[in-house]
Amino acid sequence: MSDFRVGDTDFLLDGRPVRLLSGALHYFRVHEAHWEHRLGMLRAMGLNCVETYVPWNLHEPRPGSYEDVGALGRFLDAARAAGLWAIVRPGPYICAEWENGGLPHWLTGELGTRARTRDERFLAHLERWFDALLPQVVERQIDRGGPVLMVQAENEYGSYGSDAEYLGRLVELLRDKGVTVPLVTSDGPEDHMLSGGSIPGVLATVNFGSQAREAFETLRRHRPEGPLMCMEFWCGWFDHWGAGHVTRDAQDAAAALREVLECGASVNIYMAHGGTNFAGWAGANRGGGALHDGPLEPDVTSYDYDAPIDEFGKPTDKFRRFREVLAEYAEGPLPELPPAPPRLGAAADVTLTGRASLDTVLETLGGPETAAPVPPTFEELDVDRGLVRYAATIPGPRQPYPLIARGLRDLAVVYVDGERAGVLAEGDEELKEPVAGHARVELWVESLGRVNYGPRSGEPKGITGGLLHERQYLHDVRARGLRLDALDDIGAVALEPLGEDGAPGLYRGAVTVAGAGDALLELPGWTRGFAWVNGFNLGRYWSAGPQQSLYVPGPVLREGDNEVWLLELEGTDSAGPAAVRLVSV
Repeated sequence: MSDFRVGDTDFLLDGRPVRLLSGALHYFRVHEAHWEHRLGMLRAMGLNCVETYVPWNLHEPRPGSYEDVGALGRFLDAARAAGLWAIVRPGPYICAEWENGGLPHWLTGELGTRARTRDERFLAHLERWFDALLPQVVERQIDRGGPVLMVQAENEYGSYGSDAEYLGRLVELLRDKGVTVPLVTSDGPEDHMLSGGSIPGVLATVNFGSQAREAFETLRRHRPEGPLMCMEFWCGWFDHWGAGHVTRDAQDAAAALREVLECGASVNIYMAHGGTNFAGWAGANRGGGALHDGPLEPDVTSYDYDAPIDEFGKPTDKFRRFREVLAEYAEGPLPELPPAPPRLGAAADVTLTGRASLDTVLETLGGPETAAPVPPTFEELDVDRGLVRYAATIPGPRQPYPLIARGLRDLAVVYVDGERAGVLAEGDEELKEPVAGHARVELWVESLGRVNYGPRSGEPKGITGGLLHERQYLHDVRARGLRLDALDDIGAVALEPLGEDGAPGLYRGAVTVAGAGDALLELPGWTRGFAWVNGFNLGRYWSAGPQQSLYVPGPVLREGDNEVWLLELEGTDSAGPAAVRLVSV
């Protein structure tokens, strides 16, 4: 058994000083069949440790109902087999540009801003979750022969709150559940963040992308002793729909990494390999400056992050430059790169074979329809990722007045008496053409991702401020939700022959593959929706860019016949269904 401790100036493994050279790699953003390869790439880059978050909402979609919590344990076993130590960051909040920062929609729907505080209801939910999760960590700690040498308590809490009692209760909970390895916090290198997020007796670390010396000087004002560590060295950044692709110069990033190491610090490269936000789990930010209270900025499906190992597992120029820096701190020659996974042998066109309307999909797989005086939120309808159809009647006769979806989050396609009338978005909530009564209006509202950082994290989705005709509220609103995970039964939807209009709906296609391997699904002419290959949800596509195709992990494809499904929410920009094709990465 090994003993890993936090010394006065160094991390100590069996009494010997060690430097952690870690890389972030989230098991939930990488197909499990690729874990071995991606971990091998971390080793080849010169790292001795891997770090992963744990998204609560992925594993507990409904209170007390758990899905594949064992994935974390399998990943940690794979890390040990690859010769890597592991840092686990179970939150409960993780940020990570992940839906709701990892907090379940039902939790924030119930508690709002009482989440991440000492509120007893929150702590009760958290304890139940940790009872399910932490055995995966505890039995794999380094003092039991496993790879886990450190566990993080909360995440960047100083950027959010100042409930010191909550942080203390969280530490007690982790210890009571069997965590014996050192605990750690991570915050921005600013006084208010470190004072709000650090915990007495728990190692404090800082997160930054440059100016390491200044960051560590700030940390030392708060913690004169203990090892220095950058828990998130931001070597790249993430993208938002409708904005440009963000990159960071490889030479600049390598110089910043060298500065961290020259300070004698340990480091966790965020991200070493970003992966993909499969199945619509991408989060969103609030723009508008330092207060993070401005317009919604939803994150794209790709989480490439301009990382040294790209979304497809390929080494980049940044990888090679980081490897040169890290080799100077290795205890021996670095391993060679592992063999690359297979790539698609030949491009192939998808043949579309049928379609179902959105109404048919909703009637088949949607939740129960409710009637309420005002529109219920997604949370009240138990919809995490997906959409809700709201319907109301404008009484008549009356002259045309503006139709307003007040407090809309996030996007609505509007129909009046069955005819499409426009698209509304937050900040543009009034239909351009007034509507006369008597009329039936329907609004198909889609969540583009819950906020994952800042004071507006956990805010509800849907029509949150009421549906108005002029200044008058429309009551007796009927609503029905369609969760994305309901489309796991996508084959139950009855299809009709393809139309000529490229209308919104669920499309089925077939493609023959020769040489299964990593691929891209290209969707020129399609507007916005979700794609599945052989039942695997690739995530959201959107013509707004910058992302123009979706990554298809090779293990999802099979030789010969394959199924492709597209849930198109606005309609294609062509006279009929647009093209779909598979190409190699």
